[in-house]
Amino acid sequence: MLRLCVPRHVLQAVPKSISNGQFSINILKYRGKGSLATIFIRGPVTRLNSTWSKKDELKPTFSKEQLALAKEQRLKGLGPLVSKLPKKWIPYAELMRLEKPVGTWLLYLPCSWAIIMGAMETSATLGQTTWMLGLFGVGALIMRGAGCTINDIFDRKLDDKVIRSVERPIASKRVSVRNASLFLGAQTAVGMGILAQLPANCWWLGLASLPIVFTYPLFKRFTYYPQAALSACFNWGALLGFPAMGIMDWSTMIPLYVGSYLWCMIYDTIYAHQDKKFDIKAGIKSTALAWGKNTKTVCNVLATSQFAMYALAGINSGLIMGPGFIGGLSIFAYRVFTMIRKVDLDNPDDCWKEFTGNIKTGLYFSYALFFDYLLQLMGFL
Repeated sequence: MLRLCVPRHVLQAVPKSISNGQFSINILKYRGKGSLATIFIRGPVTRLNSTWSKKDELKPTFSKEQLALAKEQRLKGLGPLVSKLPKKWIPYAELMRLEKPVGTWLLYLPCSWAIIMGAMETSATLGQTTWMLGLFGVGALIMRGAGCTINDIFDRKLDDKVIRSVERPIASKRVSVRNASLFLGAQTAVGMGILAQLPANCWWLGLASLPIVFTYPLFKRFTYYPQAALSACFNWGALLGFPAMGIMDWSTMIPLYVGSYLWCMIYDTIYAHQDKKFDIKAGIKSTALAWGKNTKTVCNVLATSQFAMYALAGINSGLIMGPGFIGGLSIFAYRVFTMIRKVDLDNPDDCWKEFTGNIKTGLYFSYALFFDYLLQLMGFL
């Protein structure tokens, strides 16, 4: 009998028997307290494939049927726009995740809140506000694409170990690392061009986010909290929107940013639960594995703090009494807490459904804030 010590959050995802085509083991029982647990494995370990090499230990093999299904799902998921692009362009559109706009929306939404709140604080014109909303929308599309390209370059040797990502352009050899790097340079140049259209106060603040953007993919290799790095850069627009409207109101900017940071931690943890079984095999770390069965409890605590931060942002900006702010924040809170309660963290399809539902959740708050802004323009607030 073999005895091993493992982290308890990893143990939660380990089945009673494991076979990867080369080795077969049976876990009899485990015991332990705190962060470590001891498991007892029946031995000797049975070797099933004499051609096994150490490299194979970390590389799961997918059947031809699994790979064919992954390709079929990728092609179906291209959508009506990306699928009609020239064939040579499609892999680069996939690098930007143009066929999956959920990330662009989630990046853009905190920008819209900051812009609208800044517009109300400065009594900005409708034209100025809509221009900034449009400019940030294009910026969100480009910079989210750049972030996905960076992620795929760094993760090219991990993506082929997870069935959901095995068809990504670099992992599937449809785009070379060199061409992806050149494409990244082009996207970054466009992003810098958009930043140059903003007031000078935005430049240093925008550039400050780039180190996190470029290093985020590395975090999943050495910490169970890559979501912390993603949340830090993904909600930068909650800071940037205010100077874009000509105001540096840190007392509002900071709580709005922290609240959005916590929201991202919640929905990206739910997203990470889709791949937890594959992540263990591939050595990829996430809060889904760190929190395990405690995920919903932790997320409820984060959500409570999230809405406390949003309320503080409303108080400090003087916008808390607007009917849109109160109503929008109430709907926001209801939808987030309902998502946490209802999501089945062991069902990848349900995790994806609840994750994408955050687009509507955030948009309702944007619409509500814009309603208050229109009331202000008309002299009712």
